[in-house]
Amino acid sequence: MSGLKGRRILVVEDEALIAMLVEDALLEAGACVLGPAATVEEALALFEEEHPEAAVLDINLAGQASTPVADILVEHSIPFVVATGYGAAGLPERHRDVPVLAKPYDPRDLITALEQVCC
Repeated sequence: MSGLKGRRILVVEDEALIAMLVEDALLEAGACVLGPAATVEEALALFEEEHPEAAVLDINLAGQASTPVADILVEHSIPFVVATGYGAAGLPERHRDVPVLAKPYDPRDLITALEQVCC
């Protein structure tokens, strides 16, 4: 049984196909999916409304950096995983300790990474 069962996971991803794959993997792991949010504004609104326990965060949302979302997650001590095609080099220095999954990634690796930061 997954350590994500019942956990509220915020998904911040602007690519619809990837967002669906992430959502499917999380649902299969028993998580409650919040989103997906395709913009920083959507993600921040979901954060305020839904109070996630963890998050999956694409660092580049159609050219807009999602660092404001990462900042609020850190501020509230909410663990997250960055899923990006840019690797750790695309992260600001203050977020370099966050686990990074390089796109494309196996959904099982996402679940493992989230379990590690959540549990």
